[in-house]
Amino acid sequence: MQAKNVYNIFVDKTILHCDLNNFYASVEQKLHPEFDGLPLAVCGDPKLRHGIVLAKNQLAKKAGVKTGEAIWLSKRKCPNIVFVTPHYDEYVKYSKQVFNIYLNYTDLVESFGIDECWLDVTASQKLFGDGKIIADELRARVKRETGLTISVGVSFTKTLAKLGSDLKKPDATTVLMREDYLAKIGDMSPSELIMIGDRTMKKLSDLNVHTIRDLANADVKMLEDHFGIIAKNMVNAARGVGDDEVKRFDAVRIPKSVSNGTTTPRNIEDLEEAKIVIYSLSELVANRLRSYNLVAEGVALSIKNPALNWKSKQTPLVEPSSNATDIAEAAIKLLTEIHSFNEPLRAVTVAAIRLSDSSHFQLSLFSAGIEKENKLEKSVDSLRSKYGYNVLKRGITLENDLTLNLHEDDDFRPFHQSKTT
Repeated sequence: MQAKNVYNIFVDKTILHCDLNNFYASVEQKLHPEFDGLPLAVCGDPKLRHGIVLAKNQLAKKAGVKTGEAIWLSKRKCPNIVFVTPHYDEYVKYSKQVFNIYLNYTDLVESFGIDECWLDVTASQKLFGDGKIIADELRARVKRETGLTISVGVSFTKTLAKLGSDLKKPDATTVLMREDYLAKIGDMSPSELIMIGDRTMKKLSDLNVHTIRDLANADVKMLEDHFGIIAKNMVNAARGVGDDEVKRFDAVRIPKSVSNGTTTPRNIEDLEEAKIVIYSLSELVANRLRSYNLVAEGVALSIKNPALNWKSKQTPLVEPSSNATDIAEAAIKLLTEIHSFNEPLRAVTVAAIRLSDSSHFQLSLFSAGIEKENKLEKSVDSLRSKYGYNVLKRGITLENDLTLNLHEDDDFRPFHQSKTT
């Protein structure tokens, strides 16, 4: 009996990547209309040793100002530039407003930082039109309702959609479909793909892979000899092969770690001063762990000296915890093991690692004291959620200049997990 031919009928998804243009700087221009028409950069406070450019508007960008460079260098490039300090609460407010616009078109909205989102609009096209029509309508709505602009990439994988949103800025839509995407991006560097950094790109160049087209045509087995399991992912990205899903806006996502760090306004001179910083950072980390309903099975500490040299070490916890005291005490012990204060410290980062869902763990018979402290910290969380993070502080952290650079969130908390939404 002759076998029948079997055909795989494959329908591409339609995925958008929406990127708010010059987000921090655009929000600051809305807050400061008196600076319209001027090059503008958002900067930290040089007095707090945060004197670098965090974001810039289009005019500053045209003058050569770059994110991450020193304020004095930006001033030399662009003498009439205006510097403003960041207003993080405003950034979160506008980001949420834009996020809610996206939800009018699909519930498959996945944030990628405070200013970027993927949207899967495959099932939305019957209602709103094809991907380009939806992208253009989103751009118009965001501009009309918030005064901000977005660039949108329309494609059939998350990786290519993100690349598309980078191709035209500001306020533009770029479509990369299966039939023509290589013609549009094939001559670009593989480093334009989200997963390929400078180090990987250098290795690819050594292997005579210089373009996305080269990567798409590369021998996977040859690349696996040099890159291991990520080789197939890189080649698939270039070939437009991807099964990564856009998560629902309310999907629970477990991060690999939760950390907070600070460059202190002045050097940390001794262990007692370091304890103040570590306890402050540990409280921020613990608060965020509880907001995610996670516990940590380990703690990591990173420190930087005035010569900008880093040291780090990690340790397991006796029991999984989201308790600030547990995290702080583990971090302080790590500090005593890797630093003797024969020189001061400039920066400290505390991280909770090996994270798990808190519902998977039960406290032992000897943990009554821990349970009591956990209840206390949850009560503090509730008060902070209602009245602001600084409504309650540990005595050790009160009125101390070393903690002036701290921010409640070092990474962007998804909206559905925020206690302040």
